[in-house]
Amino acid sequence: MGRAAHGLRRKTQVGFAAVTDLELLRSTELFADLGDDDLARIAAASNSRSLRRGDVIFSEGEDPQNLYVVEEGRIAIASKSIDGRESVFALMERGMLFGEMGLLDGLGRSAEARALEPSRILEIPYDPVREVFDEDPKRLWGVVALLAGRLRSMDAALADSVFLDVTGRTAKRLLELAGDKDEFTLPVTQEELAGMVGASRERVNKAIASFVRLGWLTQSDRRYTITDREQLTRRAR
Repeated sequence: MGRAAHGLRRKTQVGFAAVTDLELLRSTELFADLGDDDLARIAAASNSRSLRRGDVIFSEGEDPQNLYVVEEGRIAIASKSIDGRESVFALMERGMLFGEMGLLDGLGRSAEARALEPSRILEIPYDPVREVFDEDPKRLWGVVALLAGRLRSMDAALADSVFLDVTGRTAKRLLELAGDKDEFTLPVTQEELAGMVGASRERVNKAIASFVRLGWLTQSDRRYTITDREQLTRRAR
């Protein structure tokens, strides 16, 4: 069996659904407009990689060689200050692509990527991706779409830092982590949540305690139940 055929047939487990590497690649903005043959070339050169919680995929400043798509689990994209404080500015989940900046500028990694829980990622070397895009520059519109999405996310994060206080940002992050579920287990530590909010752990814990006191939320260790989504949503605006 050829490598391309292997890439097409190899299955990866995503939640309860099994999807091929090709389908996973096509679900991303970067590769959405590529044909089956091009996707097969990229899939054939890719490797599925299992991670434990805390495993570092790449470090800030590291020479980049690959980009990644999350098959399952959660990956934090974070940066640390000189005094050790951490800011988690992106949370990558199933189907999301990261590590593409080095493909575009060849510079060192701008942040660290690490697994927040047992995860699996598809590791994709830059070279076959460059070859596919070099063959037809019109395909670079996928890159434009990806970068536009990144800029929109950065604009939203900047707006949050300006217009929302710590309590509002905490409410927003909890709603993002809960998704459409009212009962959820916090997939990050209190320290990591504080990094996502951009505040100290003490201030984030104080905000959560206020939500509990107001009856918007109940908490038992890392298990949360949203009891008044409307009020929590209003506080996140």
